[in-house]
Parts: sequence; structure tokens; C-alpha cells
Amino acid sequence: MSENEQSAGGNVPEYSVSEISGAIKRTLEGSFSRVRVRGEITELKRYPSGHIYLSLKDQGGKISGVVWRGSVSRLGLVPENGIEVIATGRVSAYGDRSSYQLVIDQMSFAGEGALLAKIEKLRQKLLAEGLFDNERKKPLPFLPRLIGLVTSSRGAVLHDILTTLSRRFPRSVLVWPVAVQGEGAVAQIAAAIEGFSSSGLRRDLSPDLLIVARGGGSLEDLMAFNDERVLRAVAACPIPLISAVGHETDTTLIDFVSDRRAPTPTAAAEMAVPLRSEMVADLAHRSARLAGALSRQLQLARARQDQVSARLPDLPSLLETARFRLDERGQRLELALPMVAARARQRLMSLTGRVPSAAHFLGQKNSRLDLASAALAAGIRHRMQQERAGFTHARLGTETLTARLGLDRARLAGIAGRLEAVSPEAVLARGYALVQDGRGKPVTTASGRPRGGAITLRFADGIRSGRLDPVGTEKEEQGDLGL
Repeated sequence: MSENEQSAGGNVPEYSVSEISGAIKRTLEGSFSRVRVRGEITELKRYPSGHIYLSLKDQGGKISGVVWRGSVSRLGLVPENGIEVIATGRVSAYGDRSSYQLVIDQMSFAGEGALLAKIEKLRQKLLAEGLFDNERKKPLPFLPRLIGLVTSSRGAVLHDILTTLSRRFPRSVLVWPVAVQGEGAVAQIAAAIEGFSSSGLRRDLSPDLLIVARGGGSLEDLMAFNDERVLRAVAACPIPLISAVGHETDTTLIDFVSDRRAPTPTAAAEMAVPLRSEMVADLAHRSARLAGALSRQLQLARARQDQVSARLPDLPSLLETARFRLDERGQRLELALPMVAARARQRLMSLTGRVPSAAHFLGQKNSRLDLASAALAAGIRHRMQQERAGFTHARLGTETLTARLGLDRARLAGIAGRLEAVSPEAVLARGYALVQDGRGKPVTTASGRPRGGAITLRFADGIRSGRLDPVGTEKEEQGDLGL
């Protein structure tokens, strides 16, 4: 070894591997105690232990990183390959492998441009699948029995929704508390929506309406509501759903998938239930209109009834008039029958001097009597039919008329019997004979009659011919007489 080599080796310090690794580690950690590194996530791996290993790269290099299990829930976002982030942590060396890495405890998106590009890509994908179509939108129930609420258990959102529901129309609310940002928020929100949609849920715990809500925040804070898993859970939910994420100017993809978008959580509560005071006022107004309409209808019905009643005949007056007419005709009938009998008697007495044929006389009387009886019966039947058609309820009067008619018929039969008793036929039946000349005139005296004059003898059972005082033997006389 030359002197130069010895002098050079003597001036260079000598270190062990552990010493040099430790020195490098102390230098890195001392110089870069806490740094913020911007880069695109790549080579992301999640281990069963809960740790996350990844790399951050840009156009000029790449650095390894690790997120310990205890820091995963505090990252502020869910790391994925291909997104540009700003990772905050400290640089640490790993001496066994002579490598260094960034120990990350906080992470945020590198800029809204990258986030918006990711959101737009997912929006185009879901739009092509038809998840935003209006035909898929379900109508909201008018007055839900139970409202399911997916939101954070802390914060003003829950209080605002419950207060608004209590003020407008108190309804039962079932709250499913979830994290609305950070690690685990996506899984909790999706699980809450799927849980409310589950068919195995008890009937009294199955809501008629869902509200997914959170307060305002930055684009990074609202990224859980732009996640594909949450959006597909909303699209598959059979219950009508209202999204109320952020302030009025904030728009997330859940607003496109939900059945109705509310600009604020308070507005979502207003959409969920109607205003009770307005319903009461509207009900009172409709009740007043209904009462007025019913009153008008009753007035019109009464007016029509009065008009119809005025046009109807006076039934008591009609019945009284009918009774009067019936009594009058009954009296006239009682008076007419004796008069008819008297006239017949007088006519019979006037014809005694020239007694006509008894059969002819009785035939005429019987014919007239039959005609009168038939006419009287027809008139009575016709009148009775008229009275029955007009006054079906006047049965008592009809029965009285029938009784009187029967009495009149009995009286008429008695008169006919008396007429029959005084008729010539009755006289002939007792053994008498009616003697008539050749011209049919009755022979009442023997004087003035020529001997041998032709005569006719009318008996009760027939007519025989003969002559007065015939000349000849007794046998000839008997032969002439036909005895």
C-alpha cells in the first residue's frame, strides 16, 4: 500500500452498517420532521392488519408511503389508485432494507379539478346505465307513517329536520346514525340505506320515506355522497328517498339518483310532510263549501217538492166528492125503483081492458128489465172502475156502494116477483083461459057474439081454436071445439 493510499484511508471515517443506517435515519427525520407531499397514488395495498401501503409518484420520481391502522380513520378520504392527493406525514428510514418511506397520517385531494374529473367520469357511467332517468323516480307519499333518517347523530342537521317535522306535521322518525365524511362513511351510509330497504325489517320499523342528509362542506367533505357504492344503494332502494346533502349550491351525484333533491335538510323535512295548519284550513274551507252546497241542494229539493205538491190533487177533497156522488146516486136509485114499479103497475092497469099476450107482455118487461138491469150494472161497474182507478185508497166507500148495490138488487128482485105474480100467465096457470076472437081481441062478454063465431082459447100450456054454440050433435060440438 502506498503512502497516498494510507493517508487517504486514514482521513476517511469508518462506520458500521447500523451506524450509517441510523445516521441516515436521524438525518432524514431531523431534516424532514413533517412534510406535505403531492403525488398520484399508485401500488395501493390493504393488508389484513389494517395497514395501507402505497406509493406517490409524479413525473420525476416515486416515494413509498404507509398509513398505519390507527391513522386510517383520520385520513379524511378513501385512498384509491390513480387519484392525486396531498399526503401529510413524516419521512422515516427503514434501516434493514436501506430504504425510506413517508408515514402518512393525513390526506386530502390535490385539487378540485381532479375530484371533478373523477365525479364526472362516474356521472357519465351511471347516466349511461339509466340510473338518472325520471322514469325510475318514485312519488313521495302524501303523509308518511314513519320517516327513516340517515345522517350524523351530531350536528345541527338532525335537530333542524326533527324541529321542522314537529312544526309542520309531527311524524315518527327512525334515525340511523352514520359518519358523513372520512374513512368508513361510504360503507356506513350504504349499509344504512340497504338496512332500511331490507325486507326482513319489522313492519313497524319499515319507513315509508327516507331522507339522506348532511350539512355543508367542501368538495372533499361531500365525496362520500359521490361514491358509486352509495349511489347504487340509493338506486336499488324501493323506498322513496330524498337527498339533502350540503347547502343549496352544493350538488352531489346522490341528488341525481334520489327520487327528490332538497336544497337543504330543512327543505327535505318540508318536502316530507305537508303543513298541518294549511291542511286544517283547507279542510275547514272544503267543509264550509260542502255545507253550503248541501244547504243549496236541500233548498232546491224543498222548492221542487212544493211545486210538485201544488200540482197534486187534493185527495181528501176528491174522496169527499166521490162519497157525495155515490150517496147521491144511491138515493136516486132508491127513489127511481119505486117510480119504475109504479109506472109499470099503471101501464098494466091501463092495458087490462085489452090484455095483450102474456108472453109478449112478459117478454117486453123482461127485456126492458134485463136491459135496465144490464145498463144499471154496466154503469155501476164503469163508475166503480173509475172510482177505483182514481181513489184506490177509498175501500170503505167502495164496500158501502157494493152493499147498497146488493140491497137495490134485492129490492128490484122483489118488484119483479110482484110483477110476475099479477101477470096474465100466472092467472092462466090457475086454470083460467083467455078467450080471443079471430082478430086476437079479448072476448069478455057473451052478448053480441054470433053463434058459430070462431074463437081462440089461450091456456097456460098452449092455444086451441073453437066456435061459439056450434050446431049439431054433441060429438060434433066436441069435435069442433077440439075437446
